[in-house]
Amino acid sequence: MSAASCLLIEEQLLCGICLDVFTDPVTLPCGHNFCKTCIMQHWDSSIQCQCPSCKEPFYKRLDLRVNSFISEMAAQFRQSAGRSSSRPAKPGEVPCDICTETKMKALRSCLVCLASYCEAHLKPHLTASRLKRHQLTDPVENLDGRMCKMHDKPLELFCKNDQTCVCMLCPVLDHKSHEVIPLKEEFERKKANLGKRESEIHRLIQERRVKIQDIKHSLKFSKDAADREMAAGVQVFSALIQFLERAQAELIGMIEETQKTTEKQAKGFIQELEQEISELVRRRAEVEQLSRSKDHLHFLQSLGSLSASALTKDWTDVSVNLPSYEGIVRTALDQLEETLGKDTQKLLRKAELHRLKEFAVDVTLDPDTAHPALVLSDDGKQVHHGVVKKNLSENPERFNPSCCVLSKQCFANGRFYFEAQVKEKTRWTLGVAKGSIKRKGIIPLCPENGHWTVWLKNGDEYAALVGSPLPLSPNPKPQKVGVFVDYDEGLVSFYDVDAAALLYSFTGCSFTEKLYPFFSPGLNNDGKNSAPLVISIVNHTDFF
Repeated sequence: MSAASCLLIEEQLLCGICLDVFTDPVTLPCGHNFCKTCIMQHWDSSIQCQCPSCKEPFYKRLDLRVNSFISEMAAQFRQSAGRSSSRPAKPGEVPCDICTETKMKALRSCLVCLASYCEAHLKPHLTASRLKRHQLTDPVENLDGRMCKMHDKPLELFCKNDQTCVCMLCPVLDHKSHEVIPLKEEFERKKANLGKRESEIHRLIQERRVKIQDIKHSLKFSKDAADREMAAGVQVFSALIQFLERAQAELIGMIEETQKTTEKQAKGFIQELEQEISELVRRRAEVEQLSRSKDHLHFLQSLGSLSASALTKDWTDVSVNLPSYEGIVRTALDQLEETLGKDTQKLLRKAELHRLKEFAVDVTLDPDTAHPALVLSDDGKQVHHGVVKKNLSENPERFNPSCCVLSKQCFANGRFYFEAQVKEKTRWTLGVAKGSIKRKGIIPLCPENGHWTVWLKNGDEYAALVGSPLPLSPNPKPQKVGVFVDYDEGLVSFYDVDAAALLYSFTGCSFTEKLYPFFSPGLNNDGKNSAPLVISIVNHTDFF
């Protein structure tokens, strides 16, 4: 062979990864060739399976087979060039069974001889006519385990009745009338089932991770509630000098102990879930390792050794038992009422209102709903009757002829609170209304028509609009009114903010749609009611 032709052949037989003559060459669908070990190691270290030469992606890991034609060409080249692919077997590689001193890496295993051979010792199987008929395979360990113990024949079939691997003689002798299929067919079926098991384990892991987040969210909600109640308790009892400090400490201790119990339960759940996730991750790793196996027999024999024990705990309905802190401060103060007298009730009302302020929302007026005679400030926080009716587009959302306006914000669950300043006004209406209320014509304000409101008219006539006005007698006159809504409990309450006094509560309401804060500043009345109705900024620190 000339030097030029030898050089040409060597260039054609070089692996693009190790830059050496092919060892166990494999061909990718794109047509490029690589050593089997090289391409497998390359894919193990990459995020995506793709050809290193042309970058063509493969959407799943390929089942690569050695290209015997290129392998023989590479072997002939090494022989003609005086080169050898033989090298000592590394840990994890199959060694040659014939080598006596240094065990070389085996290139092939013979299922007839039950031995593995390096390049030098494999030659008789490639040249001798009798040995050429032997069944060669990629190097594998434990060849004895691939033979039938009864008939000393290769295990090539699978008995579905006994769920075991058998040889060609077993169906004739020991497994008569049994359903027997090729080993490869059972391998492919079990491997598909293994993929389903891997997906199920992954789903269980994700479920538990989501449950951890749910528990953490519940724990945070509980912690926030505890913090609010402790803050209220501190403010209440700090106002009652040393006599109340002991009661304050007892209250905080009770809340903290309850919260510690909640945290302990939550941490226990989280620890148990994390342990299950660790076990599932370990099992998934075993499944992933086995799913990459191309060895039919090893796959089926190893499959049974996987831990089949399933997690029996169902986390679907598991949740942290959240304690209710509402009323703890009230109960503690009730116990002291006899000693402290009337001031206790006032302090209690301030504490209750202070707690409601935690649900304060930012409310702005919606000009698209405002009656044409109403004047809104640029920031949407003030409204008054402007006497002169503006020429505005008549849209379905706009009130007419009622001088009302809704907020831009709406609420369909939970709790919310807002305040409005009514100082120096002789007429106003405040509350909430359904989004579907009628905007045109004179509509009586009442719950049946979708309104939950209170009003002031003629300077001193306060009433809750429950159908016919229900008179109220606040003393002194409210300068700022707070509105609290618990959508889920069906509650709408009105407070004199400065006096921390409850004006009126609509209870047992059934809300089924969005609620909007509702405002009416009342008519100007020749300047007597010219002061604006102002949506106030809620002061969370104004307690005493």
